Parts: sequence; C-alpha cells; structure tokens
Amino acid sequence: MSVHKPLAERVRPVSLSDFIAQEHLVGKDAILNKAIQSGKIPSMILWGPPGVGKTTLVTIIANSLDRPFYALSAVNSGVKDVREVIDRAKKQATELSFDGTDPILFIDEIHRFSKSQQDSLLGAVEQGTITLIGATTENPSFEVIPPLLSRCHVYILKSLKKSDLLELLDKAIKTDTLIKNKKIVIKETEALLRLSGGDARKLLNIFELVVNSVKGNAITITNDIVMERAQQNIALYDKGGEQHYDIISAFIKSMRGSDPNAAVYWLARMIQGGEDPKFIARRMLILASEDIGNANPTALVMANNCFQAVTVIGYPECELTLSQTAIYLASSPKSNASYKAIKDAKSMVADKGALPVPLHLRNAPTKLMEELDYGKDYQYAHDHEGNFSDQEFLPDDLSGTTFYEPSDNNRENDMRARLRVLWGSKYGY
Repeated sequence: MSVHKPLAERVRPVSLSDFIAQEHLVGKDAILNKAIQSGKIPSMILWGPPGVGKTTLVTIIANSLDRPFYALSAVNSGVKDVREVIDRAKKQATELSFDGTDPILFIDEIHRFSKSQQDSLLGAVEQGTITLIGATTENPSFEVIPPLLSRCHVYILKSLKKSDLLELLDKAIKTDTLIKNKKIVIKETEALLRLSGGDARKLLNIFELVVNSVKGNAITITNDIVMERAQQNIALYDKGGEQHYDIISAFIKSMRGSDPNAAVYWLARMIQGGEDPKFIARRMLILASEDIGNANPTALVMANNCFQAVTVIGYPECELTLSQTAIYLASSPKSNASYKAIKDAKSMVADKGALPVPLHLRNAPTKLMEELDYGKDYQYAHDHEGNFSDQEFLPDDLSGTTFYEPSDNNRENDMRARLRVLWGSKYGY
C-alpha cells in the first residue's frame, strides 16, 4: 500500500460489510444490496452530497461483480472518450462472450456532461452494451437529460450522521497501517465535524493532517488543535464542501432578509469560487416562491428568466443576470404564505388521509357515474355574478379550514380583501 495515499483512500471499504451508513440502499435486505448479490445491477445514477460514499459504492460494485469495468470523469472526458470506451466494451464483451453481464461504465460527476456527451451514452445504455453508473452531487432531474434519466434508476445517498462520521474515525484509528500504532485520544470532535461539513473524505483528510502535524505517538485531539492546524488549509470557497453550503445559505438568507448588498457579496464569493451558475439560479427560483410568493409574483418570472439566461450564456456574462436578479429578489417585499399553505395542507393530508372528493366536484365521463350523482349540483362559476359561487370545494370534514393566510403586504392585503368579500366569514379573512 502506498504511503502517499491519503487516509480516506487507505481506509476506503472494499466490501458491503465494511460500508458505513446508507442502510436504505445497502442494508441486508435493501434493494441495491440484493442487486449486487445477484450480480444483476441496473443502469443507475447515485445522487448525494460530497463524501457520502458514492465512489466507494461504485468501487465495491466493481470488486463484487466479475464484469469489465471502465471509469471516466466528466471533468476531463469528452464524447470521443465515451465512444472509445463503448467500442472497447463492445469488443471485450464479444471476445469474452459475456452473457447478460455487460461491462460497467462509471462516470463521476455526470452532471458536468453536456447534452451531446450524455446523448452519446443513450444507444449503448438502451441496447445493453453497457451498464451505466453515474455519480452526481446535483439533482439529476435538472442535470441529466430525460431520455438517459428514464433508462436509469436513481438512488439517493443520504448525508452522513454524526454517529457515522465518528464510526469512520474510530475505524481509521484502529485499522489504518500508518495510524493504528499511535496512541490517539479524540477528546473533542466538534471542530473536526464542523470543518468536514459532513464529508467523510474531508473529515479523514483533516484528521490525518492534524495527526501528522503533532510530533510523537501520543496525540490528543482537541477543538483548538484542529482549528490551529487545519483551518489554514481550508480553501476560501470549496464548492464541494462546507463553504459551498455555508455561503449559499448566507446568500439565500441575505435575500430573504432584504439586504441586496450582502446578497451581491455572497454571490461574488460563489462566482469567484467557480460555483455552477445554474445551481445559484435554481436557489433563487426556490426563494422567489418560498420567501416572496404573492407579495410580488413577478419575482418568480424574474428568477425563471434568470435560470434560462444562465443556461444559455454561462460565465462570465451570466454574472450580470445573476446580480440583477439577486438584487431584485432582495429588494422585493416578502411573504412565505404560499410556503406555509402547502406545508399545512400536506400535514392535513398526512393526518386525515385520502378524504373523498365531494360528489358535485367529481367528473362524470360515463352514464353510470351520472346515475351515481357524480358532478350533480356543481355550480359553474362563470354562470354566476362576478364569476363566483360560494359552493363547497373542500371535503366535508375540512369545510372552513384555512391553509392560505395572506401576509401583510400591498398585494396580499388586496387579495385578503377580495377573499373576504367573496367568502365572508367562512375562512376568517
């Protein structure tokens, strides 16, 4: 084993029995565990934050199955590389007469592949020439083209819990060739966990850095030692680690807090760090509905246009669009009434279950349904004065329940006044 390998590589699990966390996928009776044991895995996308075991899981699959295995990184591979691998896979499968065990092609950071690069995979995946495994930290619904996504199972890897990370540390201390003979006492863990941001790889590498910086074999790990020895090695903006999540959080909270100056500052930090502009634009799209909503419906239009623009033009020009939109959203009046309404409605659905649709609201496409009074007594709004009828639209058990409570801003005050005129005291507007 090379002494130059970082700790995270030296202790990387090689079998499912050594794999920590993700029990919903690789536990004894979990779907992916069963697929691996059977030797018949589908094409798949592994989606999860950095350092939760995506690459490790792929390595275990490669070690477990007696099949040709190819790996590409989307960062430095193009269409030509993909086609070469597919051609080699076809040739090898033919020469070795593989029966139902097509070669595996692993593409790390598949979200970085362009549409044309992803298109080049389609035929091989569809025809079974290869079994594709893609790994991504980004939502595949946005980053993987629909035809390819429809041919793959998406498995979500969850963020590691504190207990998972501490178990990894304990395992490293007890099993790693270069560390196990040292007398290491972890007195405090808060700094290690905070600096790692839940990334197992980063946690182990920070831990190793601290251990190697202390002379002798007797080492006591404290928060102060970790901060002193490791903090200077943390990048200004690590778009795959803690800074990624902290800065996007600060950016969102600045816009929510109506501070355009802070919003632009955090935006600049992300731009300088090379953050994916579509990631920034998507977060602004979410904020437009969650934190502005009907206080200013144009905010959603602005955010959606921003997303379309950055998708088309990219860096560096799109930073102007990002800045304009961030300032607009930060300066807009705020309301989370829509967010609260759907949250409360979902809670009611979970609590009350599938309440029956009132008969007068049901569709009646057949004669039998008409005879069963489907649609009977429904009042078509446009047949009434003001295009409104005060009929019941909720299930009987929920009559009068209010989910939408307008916030105190000009637009929603107008909406409240209109609803009060229409519904009187029914919903308390």
